[in-house]
Amino acid sequence: MEVIIDGIINGVIQTSLLEWIAVATGLASVWFSMKENIWVYPTGIVSVLIYVYIAFAYKLYADMGVNFYYFVMSVYGWYYWVHPKNESREQVAVTINNNKENLITLALGIVSFGILYFVLFNFTDSDVPFWDSVTTSFAIMGMFLMARKKLESWIAWIITDLISIPLYFYKELVLTSFQFLVFTAIAFAGYFAWKKSMEKNTDEIVKDEVKLVESS
Repeated sequence: MEVIIDGIINGVIQTSLLEWIAVATGLASVWFSMKENIWVYPTGIVSVLIYVYIAFAYKLYADMGVNFYYFVMSVYGWYYWVHPKNESREQVAVTINNNKENLITLALGIVSFGILYFVLFNFTDSDVPFWDSVTTSFAIMGMFLMARKKLESWIAWIITDLISIPLYFYKELVLTSFQFLVFTAIAFAGYFAWKKSMEKNTDEIVKDEVKLVESS
C-alpha cells in the first residue's frame, strides 16, 4: 500500500502542466455532459486535443486516434445538440437506442476493435495493444452515443473508465489514472441524471398528447 501511495504522490509531482490542463478540462467536460450543458463540447475539445499529443508521446496510439475522433464527434455533437427537430426545445432530448441503433453501435464497437487491434499488434510498438483497443472501441461507441444524446452512452463510458484506470496507472500517468476514477463516479451519476431527464421528457410528451386529445 505504501508503494502505491508513494507512486501516486510522485506521479502527481511529476505531472506536466499540459496534463493538468487536460485533466481539468476533461473533468469539466464530463460534468457538463451530466448536466446536459452545451459547455461539454468546448471544454472537451480542449482536453482531447491535448490528449492527442500526450497519447502519441506515451505510445498509446489507439488512444491518440480516438481523441482525434472525439474532436470530430464533439464538433458534430455540438451542432446536433442545439438543433432539435422540436423547435420548442433548446436542445435535443435524451433518448434510448432502438434495435437498429443497438446493432449499429455494436457493429461500430466490433469493427473498431478489430481494426485497432490488428494495426496496433502488427504495425506499432505498443506494449498494450489489446487493452488499448478495448478501451478505444468502447470510447468510440460512447462518444458516438453521446453525440446523439443516447442514455446508453454512459454505459460505454463506465466500461471505458474502469479499464482505463489501471491502463494509465501502468503507463505511469497517475493523475490521468485518477481522473478516470473520478470519471467513473461521474458516469454513474450521469447515467441516472440522463435517465431521470428522459423519463421527465416522456411524461411531458404524454401530458401534451392527453391535452391534445381532450381539446379535440
